[in-house]
Amino acid sequence: MADPMRIRAQSAGGNAIVRVLMSHEMETGQRRDSAGKVVPAWHITDVTASLNGKTVLTAEWGPAVAKNPFLQFTVRGAKAGDKVAITWKDNKGDTRTDEAVVT
Repeated sequence: MADPMRIRAQSAGGNAIVRVLMSHEMETGQRRDSAGKVVPAWHITDVTASLNGKTVLTAEWGPAVAKNPFLQFTVRGAKAGDKVAITWKDNKGDTRTDEAVVT
């Protein structure tokens, strides 16, 4: 399984700015290794963010997203102490969920 995501959620007025750094290789399936064989595709396909259990963001990604992707978004109505959870799923069926508390 991949390394934990680095999530920072900071309140700003009545909102929260959420920054996420995901650890994932994000192979496109078009690169070749030193032996000339195609490196199989392996990338994040779905990302979901929730605030206190309620979904606030969904995204569908493909192979064009860079290695170790960074995601930033704003959540309306979030306050200090709320929990933000980020979940990703990749094309091999692996998933990862990590949480952070809004500060």
